Amino acid sequence: MSEDGRFEIPKEMRSMAEASFDQARNAFEKFLATAQQTAGTIEERGATVRAGAKDISAKALTYAEKNVQASLDYAQALLHAKDLTEVMRLHGDYVQAQMRSLAEQASEMGQIVGRAAMDAAKPKH
Repeated sequence: MSEDGRFEIPKEMRSMAEASFDQARNAFEKFLATAQQTAGTIEERGATVRAGAKDISAKALTYAEKNVQASLDYAQALLHAKDLTEVMRLHGDYVQAQMRSLAEQASEMGQIVGRAAMDAAKPKH
């Protein structure tokens, strides 16, 4: 805490943490690019990959990207918090946003899985 009672992160620690977040963000982006490229290769090779499975895996990858991005953004915002009140506000906002996001993701994934199951159960002509 500073003399005026504000919460402060030393400048050197803030710089190190920001560099670490930048590295984590870059590593995550490279991971996603590789995963998407691999998924595309698998789809090209196998005519047996069903459209439903493709939708499910694409949506799951999108959710993973969104959730990790939100976590990285939250952590970075914490680095810039001016006091404990702001840290608590940021935490509350993050938890509420993640709960909404997870509920939406679960609902969407349920719909996609349901459609895929119905498509798989359709008689072949």
